[in-house]
Amino acid sequence: MLGGQGFLFILALLFALAAGVVGCFALMKRMVLASDVISHLALPGLGAAFLVHWNPLAGGAATLFLGTLLIWQLQKKTGLATDAAIGAVFAAALAIGAAVTPHEDLMEALFGELPQVSLAGFLLGVAATLFVLFAISLARDRLALSVFSPDLAAATGLNVARLDLWFLLLFSLTVLIGLRFMGTLLASALMILPAAAARQLTDNLSHFLLVSSAVSMASVIAGFLLNRYALHLSTVSPAIVIFAALLFALSLVRKRS
Repeated sequence: MLGGQGFLFILALLFALAAGVVGCFALMKRMVLASDVISHLALPGLGAAFLVHWNPLAGGAATLFLGTLLIWQLQKKTGLATDAAIGAVFAAALAIGAAVTPHEDLMEALFGELPQVSLAGFLLGVAATLFVLFAISLARDRLALSVFSPDLAAATGLNVARLDLWFLLLFSLTVLIGLRFMGTLLASALMILPAAAARQLTDNLSHFLLVSSAVSMASVIAGFLLNRYALHLSTVSPAIVIFAALLFALSLVRKRS
């Protein structure tokens, strides 16, 4: 019967699958670096939750989604580019998070841990992952149209601003799924590196999504094995990201050859 660590591994694989898909659209929307910062918006909530001995994920979720809505409003009301809006909110979030997070919990907040996952937490994570994948599949054509031809999207009656908010919320939900074991600094790494590697290998959208998800899931499997048999760290996130970075480097070599 699966225990807490078994639940964690399966949940990590599901997170990797969702991250690979979401990361492709983040890359196409040219918001990869900006989206990396979104995960940091959870830090104030995590820090406050650690401070009052509350559920860290609940605290992180609160500031993550509030920050996402604030970014969307800044972008919509002021005309700021997405990366500029995210950068403005990120600076404040990082400062507040560093100030309120207890020193002994700071490394866990930044880089994650290897928590025991309860059955309820596992089922909630599975439901969140399936929701992200289902929502992205429904919005796939509209997202692609808004990326490649914003004018045509607007002409067909597509509300691009609302679609951008929907994507930002899905991105934030994906970050939240992986937050406990990836941490705020590395939670979005599996949305950046696998998508960047896949982009070097194919120009077909369907293949792009499949390759990105495969690279992301392979990185999780290799990261867990590397950490268990070699690194023995209290968190698995560095090993996962190291392997994902290696696969990205290999994709560059493959493309040049």
